[in-house]
This record gives sequence, C-alpha cells and structure tokens, in this order.
Amino acid sequence: MNVLVTGGCGFIGSHLIERLLEMPQCNVIAIDNFDDFYEEKIKRKNAENYIENDRFELIVGDIRDNKLLELFNGKQIDAIVHIAAKAGVRPSILNPYEYMDVNVNGTQNLLEFAKNRGIKQFIFASSSSVYGVNKNVPWSEADKVLMPISPYASSKVSCELLGHVYSHLYDIRFIALRFFTVYGPRQRPDLAIHKFSKMLINGDKIPVFGDGTTQRDYTYVGDIVNGIVAALKYDKTNYEIINLGNCNVVSLTDMIKTLENVFNIKANLEYLPEQPGDVPLTFADISKAKDLLNYSPSTSFELGILKFKEWFFKGIKEQNASQKMVVNSLV
Repeated sequence: MNVLVTGGCGFIGSHLIERLLEMPQCNVIAIDNFDDFYEEKIKRKNAENYIENDRFELIVGDIRDNKLLELFNGKQIDAIVHIAAKAGVRPSILNPYEYMDVNVNGTQNLLEFAKNRGIKQFIFASSSSVYGVNKNVPWSEADKVLMPISPYASSKVSCELLGHVYSHLYDIRFIALRFFTVYGPRQRPDLAIHKFSKMLINGDKIPVFGDGTTQRDYTYVGDIVNGIVAALKYDKTNYEIINLGNCNVVSLTDMIKTLENVFNIKANLEYLPEQPGDVPLTFADISKAKDLLNYSPSTSFELGILKFKEWFFKGIKEQNASQKMVVNSLV
C-alpha cells in the first residue's frame, strides 16, 4: 500500500507514519508546509525516526497548491490520510478567513486530486468540536444536529460535507474520523497538557478558564493511530463518520491533579473567565468505531500522562545537552 499523509510531521501524523512504516510493503509520502503555528524544528524532530527510511518521502508544500500535487504524477497512491489543517479553536476566532481557506479549500484540492487520480480511499481527520454545545451525551454520529461554535469547528463540518459530495459523485470512500482531545508524546506545545506541564516545572501560574468543571474525553495518540490504520483497511461502505475517543471524560481540575501527581509538583493556579469558542464537555460514543473498525482504546489517562512525561523530560535533557555542547564549543 502507498499512502499519502498530509501534515505528516505534526503530532498525530508523525505517530501514524511510524506505525505505517512498521507494516511490511507500506510506503508513505508525506506533505507538510511547516506552518509557523509552532516551531519548524519541533516538527523536524517529530520525523527524525523515519526521515531516512527508504520507504518514506517528504514533500514540503501547501495542500492548497495545485502545482504541488503535480509532483505526484507517476507516483502510485492507494490512499490519502488527510490530517493537515489550521488547528485550534481560539486562534480560529481571531483569523477565520485563513482557517476556512486552508481547511476547506485545502481539503477540496485534495479531493479533486483523489478524483483525478482514481484514489478510492480517503481518510479525513475531523474533530469532536463539530458537536459544539450538545447536551445529548455521549455524542453519537447519529445526532444530525451539529452546532459548531468556532470557525475551526465549522471548517471541519464543511469538509465532512465535501467528502459526502465526492463520495456520492465519484465513488470515493470517504471516512471522517472525529478525534476527541488527542494527547501523548509530541503533543503540540499550544495544547493544555503540554503547556501546563511546562508551566508546572517552571513554577508559572496555570490559567484555569472557568471553574475547572469543563470535561474532555482525552484520547491517547496510540489509540487514535489504531483507529486510523483500521479505517485505511475499511471497505464496507463508501461514506462514514466515526468518533475516535476514549469514552471516559476527565475534568479540567482532575487533569491538573493528574499532572501534579505524575510530575510530583504542586500547581499554582490562576482562575480566569471562560474563553469564547470553548465547549463545556466532549464525550464520545465509540460504539460505531467498535462495530466498524474493531476500535478499542486501551490507554488509561494516567498511563498516557506518564508516557507524555517520559517524552517531555527526554526532550529537556536533549535540549540541555545540545546547549552544553554549544557552550563548550565557544569556550
């Protein structure tokens, strides 16, 4: 199988590519534009375990660029896993035009590419944010009333609908996987667990927006990757929307307490008003994923945080060693 992964050097994309390259006879081409949402060197570091693999190729560019996709002429591609996107709920409120441009137009471009090249398997990384403020918990794909409350969320809804159009007209199997609060090693530095961990060890105040009762269905990245790989093999129907979550909610207060316990550091909290665009709860019904993909998340929240901590401190040690080498070279 030859798989095209967009956003291949990001948090989820890098874990997915490592897993795919563990599979015999699987080749991967990745697209990443190294968007300045966070530092390029972090993404380069994400890819260090496979960048030299003979069955991997990286193409640097923007998914909106038609000329970029011309580089794939002559390359066999069997499936697309489309993860690349402008990410983040709060930033999308400040810059809605770019979010819609990258996320919707970029997806449109890739669907056209799939149509023109006869690529029949298209896996799309959607988001739990599409449910908005929804009191029908746990959230089910069968709930047709979506109330997104951020430009980011609305862009994901738009992409799911685009996928239905191309599935209907061009016989493309479009599987939209709604990810629920993914965490683990390599998590983006702007996301709460990573950001709070850094604040915790630095002794900085941790901002708590609201009263700490907001809840998230935290899902370990390894479990998410299992779901994506299963979706690549799915061939029963041509259009599906599937939740990938953990079906177990953790409050903001309990998330911080878990970080305190794992890092053995007491947090210094600063309570602030709720942020626009944030939802009070995410909670996945994963029965459909179990039925269609044999999906069964197995990583508890505390174990996932322990794995994150191990990666987090490894990065600090490597950074300190690198800085020491630079200092020694200047002496």
